Amino acid sequence: LSNPPMTSSASPMKIGMRHRTTSSSKVQTVLQPVPGFQVYTAGRPPWFGKDGVIQKPFLIGICGGSASGKTTVAKEIIGRLQQRWVSLLSMDSYYREYLPEEKPIIRANNFNFDHPSAFDLNLLVETLKRLKQGKHVNVPIYDFTTHSRVKGKEQIIYGANVVIFEGILAFCDNRLLDLIDLKVFVDTDDDERLSRRLIRDIRERGRAVQGVLDQYERFVKPSFDEFIAPTRSKADIIVPGAAATTWPSI
Repeated sequence: LSNPPMTSSASPMKIGMRHRTTSSSKVQTVLQPVPGFQVYTAGRPPWFGKDGVIQKPFLIGICGGSASGKTTVAKEIIGRLQQRWVSLLSMDSYYREYLPEEKPIIRANNFNFDHPSAFDLNLLVETLKRLKQGKHVNVPIYDFTTHSRVKGKEQIIYGANVVIFEGILAFCDNRLLDLIDLKVFVDTDDDERLSRRLIRDIRERGRAVQGVLDQYERFVKPSFDEFIAPTRSKADIIVPGAAATTWPSI
């Protein structure tokens, strides 16, 4: 992967008879910019190989249990890759719309949000396909306090040199695996993940301590053992959770 030449929308790049210009979208800095180096999610100019063919985005998939440190690893990757045009997509945005008869089950804390059936995998696959084509996507905004998508609101994510996709079940579907170019598994101790989840769900999602513990025992841990832990074997790189911020260069 190499940085694309910086071009202006007023000066189109010519490849044969085709004309391409930069996006007119407002450029925004995201995540943690490396000192002296900006990371953008919009306004990316096209980039080409030596043969004049447009280069496809490189998709990195990050999998691991709930609160394992996947986002921390994603930020570390961005800092080490030194790519200006990066998009980050979270699987959490793709919890599906729940049926009316499922709402009482959710309110009673009897719904398994860590099961593959809790996600809109078809929409997620189509989203990643578009990003790998360099196209922008409209990402649902999921509200964890109401367990529903925010009506009428979406986040726009643009195509980039590198697309990072992270989620607890990022490796659970062969269609996802086929799209991912580099697979990273964050392997964090069960007790550490539980303590992080407790702090996060209480502070950020308004959950009660007993409810978090009950959900972990009945759903989170069994689903991790059944659906997530076995996908370690799919990974190209395994990152120890305790070393998420100190792992070697890739």
